[in-house]
Amino acid sequence: MKIVFMGTPDFSVLALRKLHEAGHEIVLVVTQPDKPKGRSKLYLPSPVKEEAMRLGVEVFQPDRIKKAENIEILKQYPADVFVVAAFGQILSKEILEMPKYGCINIHASLLPMYRGAAPIQWAILNGEKKSGVTIMQMDEGLDTGDMLLKGEVDIEDTDTADSLHDKLSELGADLIVDALAKLEKGEITAVPQPEGPLFYAKMIKKEDGALDFNESAESLALKVRAFWSWPATFALLNGDFVKICAAYTTDDESGMEVGEVCNVTKDAIFVQTGKGCLAITKIQIQGKKAMPVKDFLLGKKILVGDRFTKYETV
Repeated sequence: MKIVFMGTPDFSVLALRKLHEAGHEIVLVVTQPDKPKGRSKLYLPSPVKEEAMRLGVEVFQPDRIKKAENIEILKQYPADVFVVAAFGQILSKEILEMPKYGCINIHASLLPMYRGAAPIQWAILNGEKKSGVTIMQMDEGLDTGDMLLKGEVDIEDTDTADSLHDKLSELGADLIVDALAKLEKGEITAVPQPEGPLFYAKMIKKEDGALDFNESAESLALKVRAFWSWPATFALLNGDFVKICAAYTTDDESGMEVGEVCNVTKDAIFVQTGKGCLAITKIQIQGKKAMPVKDFLLGKKILVGDRFTKYETV
């Protein structure tokens, strides 16, 4: 097939690569404009642009794909299908109807659950045991189109947003190759999404990473996993900013006040929460890389009664 590929972040790269390896002709890659990153504020290309350049595919970076002049540019690249994977812009009806097979989206959840911008994080936050990818025919709604193909993965107790992201990226790449082959042969039946109350995976903000130790240890541990590596979870330890990079829960009730350190071992710092204790096993202080607690304790003495408090973001 002739494909216009639309994507931006790391999640989309493997799909572009595998479509190319499968012999499809990628006539154009559409991705977000270069953006300033890091302290240097240098303008850097998106991961998808980097992959397109490696593959020798032409790249188009519109600020708003729905502008009339940008639609005219798209029309110069006839394609059988547009494949969309975390592109980051909304497509107009005119664009959706442009190619023969329409626009096909790689969505990182088992639709109809977790429509929205952050399905990976919210699946972990809600304690789900499974996630997956849905290949979907796009319509004008937000992740509401007919479902074409699905695949599942287990969410392990050790999975973070980063590790689940990588699983779903690989699954999505395999599924889109399979879906296009079946689509071309007429072997796919589109299934409408069921109606009903669903969980919407709203966008995650940086301030969501601020830990409130009045919550349960279970809730906090899920946040630590769901928000790693962005925005990460963070707090104040005796007034100093720290990131909590890994943690697990215990059902113990120490009798200490919420936020107080109730035990310190060579591998973990235990903190009383609103329900149960949170055992912190990996931590990061400002100016340093994330480290196991046993290494952190070599340079910092933490005592029972020391206190974690919520970092109030502005």
